[in-house]
Amino acid sequence: MDRLVNTVRPYAWGSTTAIPALLGVRPSGEPQAELWLGAHPGDSSRLDRGAGPVELATVIAADPAAELGEESVEKFGPALPFLLKVLAAELPLSLQVHPSREQAQAGFAAEDAAGVPVEAGHRNYKDANHKPELICALDEFDGLCGFRDPLATASLMEELAVPGLAPLIDLLRTKPAEQALREALATVLSTDPAVIASTVTELAAALDRQLVVHPDSPRALEWAGYAYAARHFPGDAGVLAALLLNVVRLQPGEALYLGAGVPHAYLRGTGVEIMANSDNVLRCGLTPKHVDIPELLKVVVFEAGDPGVMHPVADADGEELFPVPIDEFRLSRFRLTEGTERTVDGRAAQILLCTDGTATLTDADGRALELNRGQSAYLPATGRTTALTGQGTVFRATVTL
Repeated sequence: MDRLVNTVRPYAWGSTTAIPALLGVRPSGEPQAELWLGAHPGDSSRLDRGAGPVELATVIAADPAAELGEESVEKFGPALPFLLKVLAAELPLSLQVHPSREQAQAGFAAEDAAGVPVEAGHRNYKDANHKPELICALDEFDGLCGFRDPLATASLMEELAVPGLAPLIDLLRTKPAEQALREALATVLSTDPAVIASTVTELAAALDRQLVVHPDSPRALEWAGYAYAARHFPGDAGVLAALLLNVVRLQPGEALYLGAGVPHAYLRGTGVEIMANSDNVLRCGLTPKHVDIPELLKVVVFEAGDPGVMHPVADADGEELFPVPIDEFRLSRFRLTEGTERTVDGRAAQILLCTDGTATLTDADGRALELNRGQSAYLPATGRTTALTGQGTVFRATVTL
């Protein structure tokens, strides 16, 4: 067992207080957006086995089979296949979508062949991997996830009585669902920016009016989510694109799984996030960054549906699993109480993060490591079990073998 030292990334949208509160440190006054736990080359966690701090990525690269387990190396390759984060959003993140593995492989190869530098701002594919992800709320967490039924969106737009939305309403009411969503998104992203800016200004005012006049409306959560985006991205086409999506409010312990092609954005809140090791993001708006409309329209899955809020499923040993349809990551949670013991197997490498209270990890040789709130540990693949005791909450990140 190794205690991890992790890096905080200070993106502008981050909360100034949430991650410092988790770590028990004084806020710096600067945004603290993401705490990275893992072996990503961009910001690997560090550990010390007696010879000074070393990056976890370096430790794994030196002996992948010993650190990750032979089964994991055979299935996923000689690197940790996931990245765990604590994400703390005070402002909306960009509206975005992630490609499938096949799309990422093809797109990465095509941009390489075209000589587009990996670090270029207009490059879409930073690597050849897909980027499914899961977010579990630590506090009340607001986001946008997946397309709402086009007819329901048309009704919502009509209630707002914004003239600039009329072409979208017509599309959503008259075209088959998939075609309606595709054409609506394409229209929003390709319309003259000056026209879009005027419509967004009118939309923001309409949303604020609705919230004042009808604060208890069943629509209030949706109006508030769109108004929040409009407030921070005035004139951005992404605000209109956001109207096509479901507004979701997660309560602590609830989660969302975001597979390939699902448009989404996080608005505000703190959560534990896990994802495959990839930086592939295609943006739809709520950002000054590059938006590649043709490529985006190839990747988005134009399918309406429920956003699929998840609740963990507990097994007989008290491990609460968030089931996902991929194997590169597996996220679960233990809620420890005094006098109980839980165990985790050691078939593959894993990271344990304490988000509340205190937990003690005890390995098969009796060695113990205590984790307080905000602290984390890396457990290599020993093939042996580790016991968890204490009083608090521990998230476990590993793979499915």
